[in-house]
Amino acid sequence: MGLMACSPEVGSEQWCQEMDDKPKGDWTANQVGEYAEHCIFRKTQK
Repeated sequence: MGLMACSPEVGSEQWCQEMDDKPKGDWTANQVGEYAEHCIFRKTQK
């Protein structure tokens, strides 16, 4: 049984901040899509 780090919920403010801090070259294709959907579009709607 391995240890798993607690990760913030995808799309949450904390997750968006962690993605902002993570090198873009380390993002997966799924993370790019989730970031665009939850972080970029949310910022433009505010």
